[in-house]
Amino acid sequence: MTPKQADRFYALLAERNPEPKSDLEYSSPYTLLVAVVLSAQATDAGVNKATRPLFARVDTPQAMVDLGEEGLSDAIRTIGLYKTKARNVIELSRRLLSQHGGQVPHDRAALEALPGVGRKTANVVLNIAFGEPTIAVDTHCFRVANRTGLAPGKTVEAVEAGLMKATPAKWLQHAHHWLILHGRYVCKARKPDCPACVVRELCAFEGKEVVM
Repeated sequence: MTPKQADRFYALLAERNPEPKSDLEYSSPYTLLVAVVLSAQATDAGVNKATRPLFARVDTPQAMVDLGEEGLSDAIRTIGLYKTKARNVIELSRRLLSQHGGQVPHDRAALEALPGVGRKTANVVLNIAFGEPTIAVDTHCFRVANRTGLAPGKTVEAVEAGLMKATPAKWLQHAHHWLILHGRYVCKARKPDCPACVVRELCAFEGKEVVM
């Protein structure tokens, strides 16, 4: 996709959804961090169902440590890999208290040093909580970047680098939200909804449905 086409691509997504938001529910950088850690290999809807009652009573690192691993496991039992995630959340909460004054650090290396936090999670937190122009590549984002020809790549790292290069600066702040939401609701894995796609004319997907 040419730079002019990429700019048009995002302009069309922005026209449809000017202020895209994460589907995850949170009230602070800390609850955002926890929600994103819990969302690995799980749906946002499933995470929200578990965290609504949890965050109503536990929304700080200290409260989470006080709840304990067993208590957290019970609260998130409906989420996949809940035991491992509970262990990670309790330990990252302890580290936030001991190493960062109970605050979520505005630093990639510090974030990625926390249990259960990889590059994608760090990118989400840096973007949403701190306003940094990062792009978190999940399965939806990866699919859209490859299928449309916006930033083809065989690995998550390659797609992220390609998107950072292909995305005009003015669109970077919301880019990953547009791509994730487009992949989740329109450019779906099994059957993309081409008639509802606002970027179909720019899309390089050979199997796209032609709209008459």
